[in-house]
Amino acid sequence: MKQKYSTETIPVRAGEELNRGRLEACLRAKLKGLPSENLEIEQFSAGHSNLTYQLRIGDWEAVLRKPPLGPVAPKAHDMEREFTILSELSQVFDPAPTPLFFSNDLEVVGSPFFVMERKQGYVFDTEIPQGVQASKELYQNLSKEMVTQLVNLHQIPYEETKLAEMSKPDGFIERQTYGWIQRYEKAKTHDVSAAEEVAKWLASHIPNRSDAAVIHYDYKLNNAMFTDNGSRMSGLFDWEMTTVGDPLADLGVALSYWTSKDDPEFLQKGLGKASITNREGFYSREKFLDEYASLSGRDVGDMKFYMVFAYFKLAGICQQIYYRYHRGQTKDERFKDLHVYVKGLIEYAAQVMRT
Repeated sequence: MKQKYSTETIPVRAGEELNRGRLEACLRAKLKGLPSENLEIEQFSAGHSNLTYQLRIGDWEAVLRKPPLGPVAPKAHDMEREFTILSELSQVFDPAPTPLFFSNDLEVVGSPFFVMERKQGYVFDTEIPQGVQASKELYQNLSKEMVTQLVNLHQIPYEETKLAEMSKPDGFIERQTYGWIQRYEKAKTHDVSAAEEVAKWLASHIPNRSDAAVIHYDYKLNNAMFTDNGSRMSGLFDWEMTTVGDPLADLGVALSYWTSKDDPEFLQKGLGKASITNREGFYSREKFLDEYASLSGRDVGDMKFYMVFAYFKLAGICQQIYYRYHRGQTKDERFKDLHVYVKGLIEYAAQVMRT
């Protein structure tokens, strides 16, 4: 079962190449018993933030993660932090990949990086992967497993892991609110009239909650990998935002990604085609929310703040990515119209805010 991303890997994009000789030498120094064949490198086409590569030597496979090109936001894209998080969580949460090693030797790939195990399974994004039979049962299985694993993640006793030392759950949502307002402003390239209104509303409606849990904070269908019938999540990826914080913020992010056929077209399509979550048979957002409440026992009666914040946070993330494109720090053409998506997200956040 070698399928991974529905879009799979692509040849490495121009400007994002790795030095194969130096990397292979590093791999052989760090990992004993590798096959004798030469290193092959491809790039995962999914993802818009950190750069992710598939490494193959004979029948050995692994995944390399490194920061994007160009200047990055302070404390963002911290490879050592993500490595440490995975080192902890892979021991108690099966879908988390096991990291193999971290390196801050800039001579290898030009930045700090880490290598982790290559999980096997199917990624469901905008199409059903080849070899998988589409059905309402599949969609129900995927929906239920997404909710179940989010609840499982939130139930991890974080106090028993190093995340307790790495995180500050007290005041989390307040710091996040003001932090994302500031990040958006710093990366702004175009005026969006609703941005100030949404930012002021968020700042004046910060919930007073003390509940804390391990949160993924980028939890979405195409960041996960499943068995062919969707009944088991075999991998969960992109842990760069993981911390200990308000689990309802994580739930809000997950719901903002969980699009349906009733959503505005721009929200469904994002940067390309619509997610398969808009197909009949997938949970609605309401069903996702109800299932989470039932399994977790948490009160999810007032999610308005968290939904507005999730859309604004996503706008902030996309704006930071577009800023790099706008400044010529990346040539990835997927990002050329990202500012339009940012505008739509902020205007949609304002619409949710007013309901």
